[in-house]
Amino acid sequence: MKTIKEYDCQRGCEVEVYETGDTTCTYNRRCCKLSVFNWLEGISQDDLKDLFEVRFKNTRKLIFRNASEQNLKIGDIVVVEAQNGYDVGIITLAGPIIANQLKRDRIDPTTYEFRKIYRKARPADIQKWQEAIAREHRTMIRSRQMAAALQLNMKIGDVEFQGDGTKAIFYYIADERVDFRQLIKDFAEEFRIRIEMKQIGARQEAGRIGGIGPCGRELCCATFTTNFVSVSTSAARFQDISLNPQKLAGQCAKLKCCLNYEVDAYVEASRGLPNRDIELETKDGTYYFFKCDIMRGEITYSTDKHIPANLVTITGRRAFAIIEMNKRGERPESLQADGERE
Repeated sequence: MKTIKEYDCQRGCEVEVYETGDTTCTYNRRCCKLSVFNWLEGISQDDLKDLFEVRFKNTRKLIFRNASEQNLKIGDIVVVEAQNGYDVGIITLAGPIIANQLKRDRIDPTTYEFRKIYRKARPADIQKWQEAIAREHRTMIRSRQMAAALQLNMKIGDVEFQGDGTKAIFYYIADERVDFRQLIKDFAEEFRIRIEMKQIGARQEAGRIGGIGPCGRELCCATFTTNFVSVSTSAARFQDISLNPQKLAGQCAKLKCCLNYEVDAYVEASRGLPNRDIELETKDGTYYFFKCDIMRGEITYSTDKHIPANLVTITGRRAFAIIEMNKRGERPESLQADGERE
């Protein structure tokens, strides 16, 4: 069917409006932050057939019930129920995978009251939505100026307008408690809308803004990470990573989330290696720990405690064998086993 008009929805996709008045989004799983690929698409599940996940700006997603009884699919732009008024979003998930989303969010579909999907968005709804989106950037700039004028120790990182343009969510970062009662009054008077203030952390802000990490890929927080767990320097120690704050910190100035990805494997592998403080006694002399390759299960020992001297690399199994010999008062000829000597 011929397309008569296109809109840039400014959410990463383009919106197509057909002659019949239907609207759809050229949605694909790589163009939107924190998008989820529906591996179960096409598999029927009658219990959840009327539940759909709707994405709004950036990381905000909610599950709605289809009250319109229209035939909806992924990519459709829909008008949904909001706390006051209505909102406009894009359907991103449908079908059996919704059950996994409900389980993750600990929602019981039998008792939870889902908000409603009213209908597919009409051209007039899209136009109003576009106008609200166009106001977001200048509203954010003006709100930062007003917060600075009140000398509030906070940073407004993003503004999201509701689809009907009657409400805006101001996302801010603050290291301490902020009294923004006067700020909300000034916002309401300046912008003539309802105001909601939502505090986010540094990692959430990085996810909303996006960017490229030192690995050359998009930030994890902007692509697939939804739950932010604490990251400590012990994760770097387990992986023998240099404790350089500049290299360990991400764009949010916090420790990189990827430090937690492989730490469990390193902890498990390190159990096959002896304690680094243990000295190995041989007939040649005393050997001290110098370095180790955790994943290969190899340890390098030095005859000097402070500098590399007469370095010898052995396996963790051989190191445990020498430790047992030392406990019995025995000393091997050398660290390497007979078959390993050059």
